[in-house]
Amino acid sequence: MSLVDIAGNLTNKAFREDLPAVLERAAGAGVSLIVVAGVSTTTSHRGWEMASDHRSARNAKLTPLELVATSGIHPHHASQASSQALVEVADLAHKDLVVAIGECGLDYNRDFSPRDAQRRAFEAQLEIASGTSKPVYLHERDAHEDFTKILERWRPKLAGGLVHCFTGDRKTLERYLAMDLHIGFTGWLCDERRGQHLRELVRLVPRGRIMVETDCPYILPRDMSPKPKSGRNEPAFVAHVARAVAEARGESFEDLAAHTTATARSFFGLPLRPGLDGCGRSSA
Repeated sequence: MSLVDIAGNLTNKAFREDLPAVLERAAGAGVSLIVVAGVSTTTSHRGWEMASDHRSARNAKLTPLELVATSGIHPHHASQASSQALVEVADLAHKDLVVAIGECGLDYNRDFSPRDAQRRAFEAQLEIASGTSKPVYLHERDAHEDFTKILERWRPKLAGGLVHCFTGDRKTLERYLAMDLHIGFTGWLCDERRGQHLRELVRLVPRGRIMVETDCPYILPRDMSPKPKSGRNEPAFVAHVARAVAEARGESFEDLAAHTTATARSFFGLPLRPGLDGCGRSSA
């Protein structure tokens, strides 16, 4: 059995003191790959360095857990998307352990950056992605109309797209699927107050288009028991998310783990590893 956590914010200060232990617990829970999300030029550089350092350590320790990274500027930080910052995003995009451009998109829920700055930064990163063979790693919250209008213009030029941490409604999901996007689900689905609708919508996502994630250290599954005293989410808990997704879809945990792992590795351009990635039936 193998799992991929497609959203680990491991450069966050919440992991500063015990990252090796966090990675060890992830490996013990069956996690074979963590995608370290880049949300600014600083975290994108750190994520790539973390993945590079881990690869060297992994070769020495023969651990199956892999780290890869993304390069991008989150809409919260769009006001920092200067010409120089975008050059840095583009330069990192060509590194071998950087597997996607992003986290990019629009977030009108908090508006930490002005909306016009968000739209400019989003389009600039889509342009960067269009010049590579790598997919885009997408964020959208309360900005569906502007997000889809922009993305639809660029979609034919993109290698692929992943809407991570999906929390929207059926109409939104159907539009994303019509654009041939992949969809990531977090522990939001485990929240009986806010995520009940996701237990129904997750059934609509075809095999080969669905992935699972923690978005750690955020979104600790509400129904976890016992919960960590710190309240911090971490990659090992992607197994809890995967079990919830499997239950909602009427699939076995093992089958869900196998096909989401195969889908994630295919999407990010990473080969399956026989005997390590637990690949059973899949339509990835």
